Amino acid sequence: QVQLVESGGGLVQAGGSLRLSCAASGRIFSISYMAWYRQAPGKQRELVAAVTSADSANYADSVKERFTISRDNAKNTMYLQMNSLKPEDTAVYYCNAVIVPTVGAVRTLYWGQGTQVTVSS
Repeated sequence: QVQLVESGGGLVQAGGSLRLSCAASGRIFSISYMAWYRQAPGKQRELVAAVTSADSANYADSVKERFTISRDNAKNTMYLQMNSLKPEDTAVYYCNAVIVPTVGAVRTLYWGQGTQVTVSS
């Protein structure tokens, strides 16, 4: 069984910073693609940033130059450093990952349960 667990969310003032973590655990042979999504109240879930196993990253235009995605393959953990936070960054942040549980198994997309980020003005 594979689990993704996010942590690091909270309440912060505009201009502040937070660092989110997403730890994958369980039966894991390899992790290829990992990403952060967010969903604000009344809005659709949107991609924030993604990173491949080769550390190639891409970002939503709204977070470029402010957020940095990274991963520690040895720890099966992904991070999202969020700086210069704005009230419009308020949302539940979710991580996902494409994981191969065992050799020869099918790649499967897993989601975490989400962590709340609230930015006050």
